[in-house]
Amino acid sequence: MAGALAGGSPMRRALTALARIRGSLLLLWVVTWEALVAATQVPDYLLPAPTRVAQELWGRFSLLLPHTAVTLGEIGLGLAAAVTVGGLLAVVMAHSLLLNRALYPLLAFVQAVPKVTVAPLFVIWVGYGVSSKVLMVFLITFFPIVVNLTAGLVLVEPDLLRLVRSYRATRWQTFVKIRLPYALPYFLAGMRIAVALAVVGAVVAEFVGADRGLGYLILLSNAELRTPLLFASLAWLGTIGVSLFGLLHVIERWLLPWSPEVGPEKVQITGF
Repeated sequence: MAGALAGGSPMRRALTALARIRGSLLLLWVVTWEALVAATQVPDYLLPAPTRVAQELWGRFSLLLPHTAVTLGEIGLGLAAAVTVGGLLAVVMAHSLLLNRALYPLLAFVQAVPKVTVAPLFVIWVGYGVSSKVLMVFLITFFPIVVNLTAGLVLVEPDLLRLVRSYRATRWQTFVKIRLPYALPYFLAGMRIAVALAVVGAVVAEFVGADRGLGYLILLSNAELRTPLLFASLAWLGTIGVSLFGLLHVIERWLLPWSPEVGPEKVQITGF
């Protein structure tokens, strides 16, 4: 217990120092921005000062809230679909080397296509409603979920698999008791990436065709030269993205306090 506390103290100090560095850099950036705007007397419609953006964010918060609810709904539905379909596909790809080799190039091709070029097609196919935005979020978040979960399912220690097989564990028991828990850190790491991408996907889809949502509000502010509102919307959107990312990281640390950060590794598909 004493060793754990001793090991935790340097970690806390490191995290505190990192937070201070980030806060200092952010403060320096904001102060520099404010000073440059004040010194050059740039008009608001070109570049508002941070204080002006903060005033707009506070004063227009009631306007931002309903648009925020729409965008968050699109993100939630798209992520739910990506987790469901991507999870099932990851199990299939981890189970079969042949299917993995057949499907992986197709997934990479879809991921390589610029998503902004696909957004107009979704509008044509399903209209200007929420469905086209959900499809975009699904498309942009599907790949990291599938890849990370597949990696987690196949990168189980061979000695551990041999051990459970020596006890005559069934394939289902091996999956539930060994592979799935082992894959959970990889899945949550993929979800952190997917959440950040989901915000981008929802806004891109709203740029193409929408009458509500934060992406729509940004376009409207730009068209009407309401630059302070545009910056306030961008700042709020960034806050949402960082908050969702941080929330998933907290959930990961809570569920898996024993797990180190999952880094990029080369995956060798061997099948179950």
